[in-house]
Amino acid sequence: MGLIEAIILAIVEGLTEYIPVSSTGHMIIASSAMGIESEPFVKLFTVCIQLGAIMAVLALYWKRFFVSLGFYYKIFVAFIPAVIFGLLFKKYIDALLEDVVVVAFSLIIGGIILVFIDKIFNNGQKDSVESTTYKNALVIGIFQTISMIPGVSRSAATIVGGMSQGLTRKVAAEFSFFLAVPTMFAATVKSLYDYFNDGGVVSSEQWKLFAIGNIVAFVVAIIAIRFMIGILTKYGFKYFGYYRILAGTVILVLYFSNVSLSIID
Repeated sequence: MGLIEAIILAIVEGLTEYIPVSSTGHMIIASSAMGIESEPFVKLFTVCIQLGAIMAVLALYWKRFFVSLGFYYKIFVAFIPAVIFGLLFKKYIDALLEDVVVVAFSLIIGGIILVFIDKIFNNGQKDSVESTTYKNALVIGIFQTISMIPGVSRSAATIVGGMSQGLTRKVAAEFSFFLAVPTMFAATVKSLYDYFNDGGVVSSEQWKLFAIGNIVAFVVAIIAIRFMIGILTKYGFKYFGYYRILAGTVILVLYFSNVSLSIID
């Protein structure tokens, strides 16, 4: 993987991490189109550039992280289910990641849900993250575990979870952004640990790719988050749903056409 390919993957990560369309599905399409070979460093790179996306949330919402300790407690409560579920079922989750058809159908099914989600939960009254309860946070965290199925989308699962708890669309999206910080940071640290524990080595050139990738992901994620809030406020989720259905269909077409889906093959 060269510099141009790394930049393109970072752009894809920044664009798709916080909108409910599945960054995994889009990494598959992008890597396949560029013919990137599947290797341990490439898989590590696709996880570690999430750090740039994390920094985008901190940059945009830094004041919100100084409101109260209760804010952190609720995020922690929402984070716990993912930790437990990930530790218990990591082997099965990794196996699902190898199944392109699972990714494609997760995109399509999730897309259908998003097309109708505004009609299902159209009466959200909680208009601030501070108005959420610990029970709300726990339920959102349980929804987040569903996103461990590749193609579901972490943001989609947590936003739906938030709306099911009476949060408005905007607040559900913001809670999803905040919850992404510990979740993605933990995933990145775990991936780095596993990579080096298995004897992996990162060259100086590869560290440079990490740095550039995270900077690109950071800038693009800031744009994507602002875009997401604007679209949500004006149009809701249906257009994201239509797009997911299209993306899932593209993956199925590529798969059954015997095109190499290199990020997970």
